[in-house]
Amino acid sequence: MRFVTGLPSRIQLVEVAPRDGLQAEARTLTTEAKLELISRLADAGHTIIEATSLVSPTAVPQLADAEELLRRLKRRPGVRYPVLVPNEKGLDRAMAAGVDDIAVFASASDSYSRKNLNRPRDEALAAYAPVVRGAKDAGKRVRGYLSMVIADPWDGPTSHQTVRECCQWLLDFGVDELSLGDTTGVGAAGEIDALLVSLIDDGIPVAKIAMHFHDTYGQALANVMAAMARGVTTFDTSTGGIGGSPFAKMAGGNLATEDLLWMFKGSGIATGVDLAATVSTARWLSSALGHELPAHVSRAAASSDERA
Repeated sequence: MRFVTGLPSRIQLVEVAPRDGLQAEARTLTTEAKLELISRLADAGHTIIEATSLVSPTAVPQLADAEELLRRLKRRPGVRYPVLVPNEKGLDRAMAAGVDDIAVFASASDSYSRKNLNRPRDEALAAYAPVVRGAKDAGKRVRGYLSMVIADPWDGPTSHQTVRECCQWLLDFGVDELSLGDTTGVGAAGEIDALLVSLIDDGIPVAKIAMHFHDTYGQALANVMAAMARGVTTFDTSTGGIGGSPFAKMAGGNLATEDLLWMFKGSGIATGVDLAATVSTARWLSSALGHELPAHVSRAAASSDERA
């Protein structure tokens, strides 16, 4: 039975380590290692694995091999592999590589949009209209990331109205799902709850909302609970807790997949993802990256093994 009444019985995880995780790492993995990571994640039970990004290799050199990776990727039945694209050229490259799931990335704050996308917020958002339309016309599924939904380190708190307006733009363009990001991890459960109540009351369908939390202040799991209580059933996670933003250095790592799975132990909330396989993958990834990863569960498991 579920440990708290009113929560969903099943949660969809979107594993973002191969893209959002690796883009923030100092060490660039080989294409072979990235492919092994994706394969290990599928073995663990993930059905949505964000594969890579077709952005400029100058901006994100860690993912410069995106087209080679997509060419060599052995796609498994029942597993989706979203790819982030920055513009229409990126969409063309993605479609030429046989990508079925597209993602676009926008910011609810103006300063972060200028730092990350080199455009003011509204201009950057408007530029995604033809990208989303082109993807949908080609029969692709489109995910819209919206960052800085709680606060921006340069602009301060992000108003609920601004988040709602940005969400509505993306929905009007035709995105199938909104991934709302607390990019610097400053949000607490009450703020997540208030934002979701505001969005739902203003007509943004909760079924279209996913949440993307960073664990900068150790609040990611509590924020998941707050979001689940409001009906959110899709969460972005990163094996090992790797990730952050190359353009917002104060951002902590992403919500760790294994930390969320540990919280769900015995709770009656299913994910289809195996905890032991995830911890094993995190250990392998830690070795590949050359440093300890921030996920609490993998670090505790390593300490337990050392004591044994």
